[in-house]
Amino acid sequence: MPQSAATLHTGSHDLPASAELSRFMAEAWAPSALPDSARVPTHAVTPARRARLSARFPGERLIVPAGELTVRSNDCDHRFRPHSAYAWLTGLTGEDQAGGVLVMEPSGPHGHEAVLYLRPRSPRVDGDEEFYRDRRYGEFWVGRRPDLAEAERLTGIRCAHLDSLGAPTGRNAATDPELAAALAELRLVKDAWEVDQLQLAVDHTTAGFEDVVRALPRALAHPRGERWIEGVFGLRARAEGNGTGYETIAASGAHACVLHWIRNDGRLDRGDLLLLDAGVETDSLYTADITRTLPLSGRFSPVQRQVYELVLAAQDAGIAALRPGARFRDFHRAAMRVISEGLAEWGVLKDARGDLHRRYTLCGSGHMLGLDVHDCAKARAGAYLDGVLEEGQVLTVEPGLYLQPDDETLPAELRGVGVRIEDDLVVTAEGARLMSGALPRTVAGVEEWMGTLLDARA
Repeated sequence: MPQSAATLHTGSHDLPASAELSRFMAEAWAPSALPDSARVPTHAVTPARRARLSARFPGERLIVPAGELTVRSNDCDHRFRPHSAYAWLTGLTGEDQAGGVLVMEPSGPHGHEAVLYLRPRSPRVDGDEEFYRDRRYGEFWVGRRPDLAEAERLTGIRCAHLDSLGAPTGRNAATDPELAAALAELRLVKDAWEVDQLQLAVDHTTAGFEDVVRALPRALAHPRGERWIEGVFGLRARAEGNGTGYETIAASGAHACVLHWIRNDGRLDRGDLLLLDAGVETDSLYTADITRTLPLSGRFSPVQRQVYELVLAAQDAGIAALRPGARFRDFHRAAMRVISEGLAEWGVLKDARGDLHRRYTLCGSGHMLGLDVHDCAKARAGAYLDGVLEEGQVLTVEPGLYLQPDDETLPAELRGVGVRIEDDLVVTAEGARLMSGALPRTVAGVEEWMGTLLDARA
């Protein structure tokens, strides 16, 4: 269970505090309450979300933890992000939520009362040294937390001190697969506010990709140009939102054939492609997920164009398959038919039938998107992977070809070329709306876009 707030988390080299200092630190602090009007952005919609969860589990106590701080090294923690289900149900998204727990207490024959157990702002009184001595939770070290009354106004949920939680029994989202699945399935369809947040994330991500293109001359000159690219995008993500929604993939040359390349320690070569897979996460924790494969020279070579246009045709086929009532797997199958046929036309495969194309494109062609980059992943297969699409779902379409540099089934000119094109779409009544359409996808569009940005920089 969470540690007591009375336990001070001081560093190994912390200086002792005299009784005189303790008394002095408790004196003469001006009031600094949060405004009475402060509310979480989802204050009006979280009650309905909790009611939907309540209806799934009548009479059962439900426990949804925000999560705990995790040590990165010695006395330094990783940056904290609350669990997505906790954020969705409470509207609380900040780093100050470490240790928080939402408990849905059975109330009446069918309903629940929500109670938030939080580590509140520590009082500045003689004998309570947390606010200035606790390096992990103290206000002077990591920033202010709301007190319990403020937290109640922010969320509309009854709040209690974390120390009073004890060890409740019940379904815990961290350990109970059925509760975790229900929480994921409840988030599959996004409301209008969520779609707006995802569009905001996409728009900021678009700006980050533009930043990257403008920075290419300096990145090309640096011995670890991939890291330069990662840093440029990370600046935009932190300036506009909470940060990146996942570790940025900045993969040049053959590194693009490694699906989750996040070392990003390579040099850039003007003759290579750069596969950039990146997304800004908003302050509300909704993330974009976009990939563009860019010619570092500004122009695709004939071989690069050949691979790129096959992947683009596959993506177009996948996007065309999106509509309410279509099965989730349909868009992947549509994209893979194009890939298989293209590889057969090239002579890489003898036959477009079967699954041998997977040697060159290992993963699925998309996933749900929302508070998590791979959103709602704990949903049951029948509700997600083997389910049907619904209006309001947001997902990615991202086919790719990853032609390994040591693959002797390929002609030499194709080896070491990796291409992925990924866009974010919301399912509509008519089909799907391309949310990331501000970033060009065609060969001509990419070349013109890059040229304009680089010319403007000069």
